[in-house]
Amino acid sequence: MAKRLTYWILGALVAGLVVGWLINANIDDGTPAAAERLTVIAGYFSIVTQVFLRLIKMIIAPLVFSTLVVGIAHMGDTGALGRVGLRSLAWFVCASLLSLTLGLILVNVLQPGVGLALPIPPATAASGVDKGAFDLAKFLTHIVPSSMVDAMATNEILQIVIFSVFVGVAITAVGEKAAPLVRGIEALVAVMLQITNYVMRFAPFAVFAAVASTLAERGPGVLGDLAYFMGSFYLGLALLWLSLIAIAFVLIGSRTRLLVRYIRDPLILAFSTASSEAAYPRTLEALDRFGVPPRIASFVLPLGYSFNLDGSMMYMTFASLFIAQAYGIDLSLGEQITMLLVLMVTSKGIAGVPRASLVVIAGTLSMFKIPEAGLLLILAVDHFLDMGRSATNVVGNAIAATVIAKWEGGLDPRDPADRDPPVAPTGHGPAKDIDSFEQIGGQTQGQTQAKA
Repeated sequence: MAKRLTYWILGALVAGLVVGWLINANIDDGTPAAAERLTVIAGYFSIVTQVFLRLIKMIIAPLVFSTLVVGIAHMGDTGALGRVGLRSLAWFVCASLLSLTLGLILVNVLQPGVGLALPIPPATAASGVDKGAFDLAKFLTHIVPSSMVDAMATNEILQIVIFSVFVGVAITAVGEKAAPLVRGIEALVAVMLQITNYVMRFAPFAVFAAVASTLAERGPGVLGDLAYFMGSFYLGLALLWLSLIAIAFVLIGSRTRLLVRYIRDPLILAFSTASSEAAYPRTLEALDRFGVPPRIASFVLPLGYSFNLDGSMMYMTFASLFIAQAYGIDLSLGEQITMLLVLMVTSKGIAGVPRASLVVIAGTLSMFKIPEAGLLLILAVDHFLDMGRSATNVVGNAIAATVIAKWEGGLDPRDPADRDPPVAPTGHGPAKDIDSFEQIGGQTQGQTQAKA
């Protein structure tokens, strides 16, 4: 099923490109009436994509909560939780700096915005992107949920993570009395993964609609206008992939060669839908098949979606400096490094959904006297750039979880990469026995963790 789904998604991607191009070629005659018709047609296509993304959002909150609580309870003690958390954050900071620094170097070497022969919007024009939400004080207070119900209703992943950590630690402290609750949450994990399998069957339709909608409305010409900027950015992503995989190879060994094969399905899904959040459930399953213990993957992945968006951070560096170059604004090396550090802080906690990076960029440009309206230059191709950065976010988080698992005692034996994993009666991976919760806390931590 997993292999067939990958082929269906790839086929839908190609079909969407062809259909979108044909619609644009047959309708677009350069008149406002034709542009309006294309917008209406693209809107109809986008309904399918929006329904799929809403289905994904429907399962994200309970899936993150249940897998994270079970994962923390499996760790058996708060010391292990703190160790995994610190190692995860250390990796996230290092990966963020690598992504931002690599983007900073490439955008200065390639200079995609210098001599740009495009009409620059007036400095007084607005981009239409709300940047008011990004305030450091508001962000820090926003981390802690005022209501778990509200956090789940709005899919605030970072708030869900905070609440789940409290629940998991409390379960560990209570011990055997909490065993019935743990078994109930394990059952919830199994149910949510089964729902995930249902939802993923709609993925090819969503991919087809997303690509057809964008190409029908924008046309293939928009790709040529900013081809050098897009090519430079994708070159940066390719180098980032190679850097992360090389580091993982040093830390993990030859098994790293198989990781991309295991995450192929969520990788293509994230690229096609331009949403790394859409790939979260499949990434969790793929890592489990690869051998990342569920207690590690279920803890590291949700944190990664808030603190380790490597592709988004490279994009923010590229876009910000590209706009400065397009306006002819010369930023000193010190100002560029300061911008890099600001982006690293303000990017934490953004959701892995389309266009979230634009909000961060809009809030950062004004700090360096760069006209915010410069975002209008890249809005036309943002969807195509979002596809690459979403896929990169999946790669970065998968490598992070794998490295942390290696540091925490090693990887489990692998399951076949192309097999669709059955939902286990307990736990949240393929048919795999996981730690017993009959004794939790400082007592006996688990009894089995073997492959079926």
